[in-house]
Amino acid sequence: MRAASPPTPIDVVVVTWNNRAYLDDLLPALAAQTHRHHRVVVVDNGSSDGTVAWLAEAWPGVRVVALRDNVGFAVANNHGIAVGDGPWVALVNSDTVPEPGWLAALLAAGRTSPRIGSVASLMLFMDRPHVVNSAGVAVDPTGIAWDWLGGSAVDDLPFDAAATAVPVFGASAGAALYRRTALDDVALDDGALGHVFDPHYFMYLEDVDLAWRLRLRGWDAALAPGARILHVGSGTSGEGSAFKNRLLARNKVWTVVKDYPTWPLLAHLPLVIAYDLASVPYRVVVNGQTAALRGRWDALTRLRHALRARRRIQAARTAPWSFVAAAMAPLATPWSVARRYRHLRPAGTADNDEKS
Repeated sequence: MRAASPPTPIDVVVVTWNNRAYLDDLLPALAAQTHRHHRVVVVDNGSSDGTVAWLAEAWPGVRVVALRDNVGFAVANNHGIAVGDGPWVALVNSDTVPEPGWLAALLAAGRTSPRIGSVASLMLFMDRPHVVNSAGVAVDPTGIAWDWLGGSAVDDLPFDAAATAVPVFGASAGAALYRRTALDDVALDDGALGHVFDPHYFMYLEDVDLAWRLRLRGWDAALAPGARILHVGSGTSGEGSAFKNRLLARNKVWTVVKDYPTWPLLAHLPLVIAYDLASVPYRVVVNGQTAALRGRWDALTRLRHALRARRRIQAARTAPWSFVAAAMAPLATPWSVARRYRHLRPAGTADNDEKS
């Protein structure tokens, strides 16, 4: 009789900052996963709410990386990824509650091909579990990124709900599984920590940047429809906040500058600029904020690091443009772009900016 293969270890990384209350729901849900062979790492971003002491007392089996300061989502996840050694790494936001079969479904999707580097979860709103928050990262030829199928009804998805894996451009890091060899392949430096996520981003769109870099190296991405997880959404920074919209605007510019290959970028540059410029007055008038404009100014005045990263990323590209373009969403009309984000709108506020 053929011996059963050993279970696959998964490192599960959770980043937290002054939101210990969310862990009361998340950690028991992780402990209840049907895929039992996983290790939880909580990276605390200098919380002042007693998170570290509470974890030591209530969850002694959880590994804690206690950082002195809030270094942001990107760097904190880099710390969590670096302390593990499993072949797969799951990242999950602290304000989520996964179903028991979440990890198992992610792993099953990842195993469908050795070239799948990332697997997206089917993220549902905590207060609207019948509505999709994200089914992965979508990107169009203008460089705009958003949560695929966000706002769709769970019962009206454009694929077989029983499917193991569905192709997507990339995974949202709010709840995703990554193949460690893929992360090692696209890390931005060779140091002990390893910049899987660009530390300059702080938070927001670092997963879109990573999705681009994985694509450029020939790694595929898939959605695992069975990997369902409830998500509060912007539980730390606040949906529609000026802080969030400023970082989204800044990081979008950096992502396009770093990751878009030269000749396709030059071909699409008029559209990239036109769509971006059209969004600025809309945000000022509708959102009543100048945050998006200030974010773009931040990006342009601090462009040196993005240009430096671009040289390395494009020099390392192995995938043809056709492979990247085939995973992109079709170009939408300018007036329909805002509809992609209506499901993120808090009650009584205007539409919010791009991918969260």
